[in-house]
Amino acid sequence: MAEAKHPVDEVLPIPRLALYGFQHVLAFYAGAVVVPILVAGALGLSAEQLVYLINADLFTCGIATIIQSLGFWKFGIRLPIVQGVTFTAVAPMIAIGQGAENGTAALLAIYGATITAGLVMVLVAPFLGRVLRLFPPVVTGTVLTIIGLVLLPNAINDAAGGAGAKDHGSWKHLAYAGGTLLFILALYRLRRPFLSSIAVLLGLVGGTAVSWAFGDTTFDQVGKSDWLGVTTPFHYGAPTFQIGPIIAMLLVMMVTVVETVGDSKATGEIVGKDVTSGDITRALRADGLSTFLGGVLNAFPYTCFAQNVGLVRLTGVRSRFVVVAAGVIMMILGLFPKAAAYVAAIPSDVLGGAAIAMFGMVAVVGIQTLAKADLRQERNALVVAVSIAAAMVPATIPAFGDNMPRDVAAILDSGITLGGITAIVLNLVFNVFTRTPPESGDGEPLDLTPPETPRRADSG
Repeated sequence: MAEAKHPVDEVLPIPRLALYGFQHVLAFYAGAVVVPILVAGALGLSAEQLVYLINADLFTCGIATIIQSLGFWKFGIRLPIVQGVTFTAVAPMIAIGQGAENGTAALLAIYGATITAGLVMVLVAPFLGRVLRLFPPVVTGTVLTIIGLVLLPNAINDAAGGAGAKDHGSWKHLAYAGGTLLFILALYRLRRPFLSSIAVLLGLVGGTAVSWAFGDTTFDQVGKSDWLGVTTPFHYGAPTFQIGPIIAMLLVMMVTVVETVGDSKATGEIVGKDVTSGDITRALRADGLSTFLGGVLNAFPYTCFAQNVGLVRLTGVRSRFVVVAAGVIMMILGLFPKAAAYVAAIPSDVLGGAAIAMFGMVAVVGIQTLAKADLRQERNALVVAVSIAAAMVPATIPAFGDNMPRDVAAILDSGITLGGITAIVLNLVFNVFTRTPPESGDGEPLDLTPPETPRRADSG
């Protein structure tokens, strides 16, 4: 009798693949384009250059997502994971640009560093995959909880209209966001499996339609966009390889290891599939290859996107081929700017309302993972408590790290990075580099001897 196929490997009918895949794209889109927007603004790039960067980013995101979810040879974890540009790279890339002669020179230095960092990640992935013991549930659960908690303020800020809105926090923005969130919750309350699986998509489409009906959303940019925009390798010229930018980008890639491990473990938990050290190695190789391609195709470093992990948890759709379909759709959007303009028209407040549910789900997955760690042990409780506190520092003190070297500040400015590094270091101090056996909640040493496996009555 043939072994039953795992839901992760199930190929759904094409209409459902397209529908569920498009939902992932909508959830992912804003986070995907914000990095090119921030970098282009800081480097003083033209509007035409910004449009090209967005299209190149979308196209490369699609390739990266297919590599990670579909997989080939020793690349890709083969789980429903969406790849996107890591926010950790924003500050270092802006710092690289500030030391360049002009915007084009800055991009060439960024691409040279990105290509180098991607190749290094591919080479060191087997070693990093073997240190999975550094990421027990107390670490991965903490990192995932931190990711959800740190991203939630971004979702709430979008729900209030976005940072650039003149009427930020007005009742109108909150009404759109709240209405979108309530609509999504109502669809889940109906307990219809199909409606639940596309609740976020329907919420985004419905919220945008209402906003357009009241005149608060326009599709003017669609008419201004070109029909076709092909991304070509090394569009701005041959990349330059400078030691400073390369070191900064290598630091970025080390930080993304924490995110990738956390998101990979979380996705494994959600879909009911064990994530081994070999899986982590393939995931990190995919990160490295995608980052290398990012430098070649005029994009940036790539890692797993946490909001889409939350979407998998929210919808219950576990097939990785749904995410493969999302990757194909991203590539199409990257080739047709006019099609991408429709997606870009989704207002920030509507997207924020949906993101509140998705980012909250990421935190929930973290809490579920933490339940596997014995938090009755003070050492584990301290790992969680201090790491979450560290993650809150950049959000509480915006100028934190301003008077430090740029590369150091780039790490300290990210709550996810700072909290994740803190969790890893504290786990090493309390649980790895110690000769004292873990204690139970009442202070007695735990019996770590594995129980004997009972013999079956029919065994010889």
